[in-house]
Amino acid sequence: MHNITLINGDGIGPEISESVVKIIKESGLDINWDFQSAGADVIESEGTPLPQRVLDSIKTNKVALKAPVTTPIGKGFRSVNVQLRKDLDLYANLRPCKNLPGVKTKFENVDLVVVRENTQDLYAGVEEQIDENTAHSIKIITREASERICRFAFDYAIKNGRQEVCVVTKANIMKLSDGLFLDSYRNVAKDYPDIKQREILVDNLCMQLVQDPTRFDVLVLPNLYGDIVSDLTAGLIGGLGVAQGANIGFDCAVFEPVHGSAPDIKGQNKANPTALLLSAIEMLKYINEYDYAKKIENALFKTLSEGFKTADLGGNHSTSEFTDAIIKNLL
Repeated sequence: MHNITLINGDGIGPEISESVVKIIKESGLDINWDFQSAGADVIESEGTPLPQRVLDSIKTNKVALKAPVTTPIGKGFRSVNVQLRKDLDLYANLRPCKNLPGVKTKFENVDLVVVRENTQDLYAGVEEQIDENTAHSIKIITREASERICRFAFDYAIKNGRQEVCVVTKANIMKLSDGLFLDSYRNVAKDYPDIKQREILVDNLCMQLVQDPTRFDVLVLPNLYGDIVSDLTAGLIGGLGVAQGANIGFDCAVFEPVHGSAPDIKGQNKANPTALLLSAIEMLKYINEYDYAKKIENALFKTLSEGFKTADLGGNHSTSEFTDAIIKNLL
């Protein structure tokens, strides 16, 4: 039996968490879920959106599945996601981007992976208010962090039969910070002669992605570019409702969807659990439960192919109806 932390989040988090837990249970896989609440719903009672008990649970179990939590824009507490990545040193953010059956998009045969450095860049949160009208934010790039994320990308490519790792920077302008990231990539790439290598500027990448995303395989990027580009690639396959993610470190891994907590549809039985379910499938592969991962994936794909979709994908099925349809296809 696997012991796994489940952070059910807020907004639509509890609804989609319930859906995914139910699907995994009906697949026959026995998991002992350590339920942990976090986010906006626990601030009043515990004084923080990320209580120490949550971190302790993940450190003990080594693996967590996390539903979205609310992050205020421009004020309030820092992102729970950012804090988790920092405290647990989850240095690699992995976001596979692949067309799903039954989900109509502008492009076919999209199958790329965004590998995002997760701990530095502008997301380190080193900011200062200079005066009333001026604020500074410091972009931090180190060779150690850059080389380990590039090595992660190349190792992922080898393990998953990928052909190319393309590094994405703006090194023509930020010659020191992005230049260091690019130089780190070049140093690591020397150890992987069987993997094709490519360098591209982030603005050029965005243009090419919306022209023909099939040109790309594995992308490795600093933190900020990785965040933006991964949302762009989610749009290529149907939106954030089908975009999975994982945050991986040397000791722990947290699997989560890319989308937010969508408080506007909380409790309405409208939320799409696909992104969290795909993240859970990636989690099952991580813990070497490949048969169950494939079984659940096949059931999800069959359900989508049959036209069972939630409103965000152009369908008219509720969260519970979509969940029941997947479970039926498990049999």
